[in-house]
Amino acid sequence: MEKGNKIYEGKAKILYDTDNADLIIQEFKDDATAFDATKKGTIKGKGVINNEISCAIFQLLESKGIPTHFVKKLSNRDMLVKRLKIVMVEVTIRNIAAGGLSKLLGIEEGIILKTPVLEYHYKDDLLHDPLINDYHIEILKLATPQEMKKIKDYSFSVNQIMKDFFDKANLKLVDFKLEFGTHKGKMLLGDEISPDTCRLWDKITNEKLDKDRFRRDLGRIEEAYQEVLKRIKT
Repeated sequence: MEKGNKIYEGKAKILYDTDNADLIIQEFKDDATAFDATKKGTIKGKGVINNEISCAIFQLLESKGIPTHFVKKLSNRDMLVKRLKIVMVEVTIRNIAAGGLSKLLGIEEGIILKTPVLEYHYKDDLLHDPLINDYHIEILKLATPQEMKKIKDYSFSVNQIMKDFFDKANLKLVDFKLEFGTHKGKMLLGDEISPDTCRLWDKITNEKLDKDRFRRDLGRIEEAYQEVLKRIKT
């Protein structure tokens, strides 16, 4: 499958047309950004690692009944995916207090939440992806109530599957973000699932093995991403 015209270039990926109107190529970059792209850098080899991890997890989720945009891995950095009409609602599931939740509610980082917390954010860079609820989604016509129920149900199912998956790799799934879109009228999970989009801590030491190492200048960023890949492949 050959790359056609560039459709879109984001912070971490580039999307290309193919000769099939229903399929596009998603290329993973080494670029890293944080804090609304006010902090920028490069994590050497990140694109290759994130592609590998995303392929593995999408295949796992498909095997458990979660429909995704994943078709197949094309190369070290390239993934063939179904073309989606993106729902402009980003979903975050939180199992342990960290990051934005700790800041928003003053909850100490590391506290295990009694029940997973689901959040919605409006995908709009100019507004800095504000926290929204079902009423905002309805008035903005971002998705129908039926579509949001499907997204919510899928999100909680993904959480349980991934918690179990990462637990076997001696990792805590602290929180993660998901993006969804429709393809031929069907709701699919899109984007990527990687240390860029998940907070992953070592199960024993709570060492951070995700993009927080870049956000917080913790060092050993490349090693952390490599460690996640190593563990899930073991």
